[in-house]
Amino acid sequence: MTNYSPRPDRFDQAGQDQLIDAHDLEVTQPGMSALRTWSHDALALRPGETALDIGSGTGSEVFAFADAVGPTGTAVGVEPDPNLLASAERRGAERGSTAAFVSGDAYGLPFGTAGFDAVLCERVFQHLTAPARAAAEIARVLRPGGRAVVVDADWATAIVHPGDQRVVGAVIDTLISSTTNPLSGRRIAGLLSGAGLVVDEIGSHALVQDRTVGAGALVTRIAGLAALRGVITTAERDQLLTDLQAGADRGDIHISVTLFGALVHKKS
Repeated sequence: MTNYSPRPDRFDQAGQDQLIDAHDLEVTQPGMSALRTWSHDALALRPGETALDIGSGTGSEVFAFADAVGPTGTAVGVEPDPNLLASAERRGAERGSTAAFVSGDAYGLPFGTAGFDAVLCERVFQHLTAPARAAAEIARVLRPGGRAVVVDADWATAIVHPGDQRVVGAVIDTLISSTTNPLSGRRIAGLLSGAGLVVDEIGSHALVQDRTVGAGALVTRIAGLAALRGVITTAERDQLLTDLQAGADRGDIHISVTLFGALVHKKS
C-alpha cells in the first residue's frame, strides 16, 4: 500500500474533497484533541511572541495563539482558500480577537525572513506536491531559536474493519493513490531536518471515527472511487458498506488513521 507517485498536476486544492470528508475522523475525537494539546504544549507560546499557523482554515488555532501571546504579541494565520479566509476574519471580528489572517500558501509565505517565534502547520503537507519547499519556508520564517510543530496523516496506517480484507485493501490503496502526498506523516521529520531544523520530539495519535456513523463519508466516497476505477466491483462496494453498517449496529467497527507530529527548532 506504500507505492505511489506524487501527481504534479494536483496542487493545494487537490485534496479538498478528502479534507472535507475526513471531518468524520476529527470532530470531538480524543486523538485530535490530544494531538492539538500536545502541539500547543510543545510550542509553549509566551506573551509578546509572534506565532504563525500555516493553513489556518477558519482560524481556531490562531485565536488560541492570540490569547496566548496577548496584546503585545502577534498571531497570524495563512490560508489559500478565500472562503475559509473570509470565515476566519468574520469569526475573529465576532470574538474581538487580535488574530490576523492573510492570503497565502505553504510554498510562498508572505512574510520576511526570521519573523516568527513559533509556527504550526497541521494537515497541509499531505496536499502538497513539493513538501520540501514548504519545509524550507518554515525554516526561513522562523527566528533563530524559534520552534515549529508540523502535523500530518500517514494514510498507509488507515484501518477499516470489518469487511473482506481484499476489498478493504483495495479501498485503502485507492485512498493512498488519490492523495497527493499520502505518506506525509512518516516524512515530516526528514523533511524538516533536510531544511536545517533540529527535531526535538515526535508525537502521534490515532484519529478513530465515531463508531455510530458506519462507513462515514470518507470511506463511502473512496469505496465508490475504487468501484469506478474497477479495482473492486459495485457489488463488493455495496457489501463493504453493508458490512460496516452491520458492524456499527453490533458495536464491532473500527475506522482510523494515525497522525504524526514533529516538534523542531531553528539553531540559534
